[in-house]
Amino acid sequence: MESDRLIQNSKLKIRDSSGVSVKSKSAAETRKLGKKLGRLVNGGDIIGLTGDLGSGKTCFVRGVAEGVEVGKEAWIRSPTFTLINEYDGRLPVYHIDLYRIAGAHELEELNLREYLYADGVSLIEWFEKMPPGEVDEWLNIHFEHGGENERAMTFEPHGPRYDALLKEFTD
Repeated sequence: MESDRLIQNSKLKIRDSSGVSVKSKSAAETRKLGKKLGRLVNGGDIIGLTGDLGSGKTCFVRGVAEGVEVGKEAWIRSPTFTLINEYDGRLPVYHIDLYRIAGAHELEELNLREYLYADGVSLIEWFEKMPPGEVDEWLNIHFEHGGENERAMTFEPHGPRYDALLKEFTD
């Protein structure tokens, strides 16, 4: 299968006992890694995405949406101005963007907890803007620019569910 070949060609490297680093050579490979994770997520999972503009976060979310079986007709785009995009698949996908959020009061207006603790998977870009203590467990994925099309991703689990998810992802 093409997606498995792309993933095998990625450079998966265990960084330490709690994190994994991955190098992607293209947007297609980044999307395929997202698809692999999307096949593994469960309702209630929280995935925090951090990294500079254009570092691959939305591309990765497109892959997760494929893995969660969101229909091909869905236009997966960054919710920078809408703040939250919802997609239907084998479970709901909540694509949340905190880039424009200025403070905790604006988060309250979003009713973010209704998404975080619902039956879908929450993919949150600019997760570093999440107030401390808002979530207890999550998988953080940090994206960095490499060369022209290369990206480095660091997966860091926070909690037993995400330790298990990351182990399954790397097996």
